[in-house]
Amino acid sequence: MRLTGYFLVAREIVPRMLAAGGGRIVNISVSHSTMHRAGFVPYGPSRAGSEALSRIMAADLRDTGVTVNLLLPGGATVTGMLPLDAVPEGQGFLEPAVMGPPIVWLASDDATGVHDERIVAVEFERWMRDRTGRR
Repeated sequence: MRLTGYFLVAREIVPRMLAAGGGRIVNISVSHSTMHRAGFVPYGPSRAGSEALSRIMAADLRDTGVTVNLLLPGGATVTGMLPLDAVPEGQGFLEPAVMGPPIVWLASDDATGVHDERIVAVEFERWMRDRTGRR
């Protein structure tokens, strides 16, 4: 069901974005280990599917003005899916707010041309520095 939601939303909004001359799609993903963790059916496979869907959408929408990027928190996040004792000692949970700065930036004019990236929110500042250095 979770993958179906990504597809249905994209099917509805992409034609509107194309008609408007552009837009931003930021799909949420998870770490690769979550995609194949025991006991995470159907969540893990649906996240793997959403990542594949995002990559295909990025290829299909290249050079259209619609950008597609993936954003993941970079660790276990307080979502209610995991009990508080499920994270190894010393790692702790991330707060959902970790996703705020990168998603706001990806939706901004500053992210024009950023396409088909997989961005880890806890590494966003380093990703930005590396990106700036590549220019």
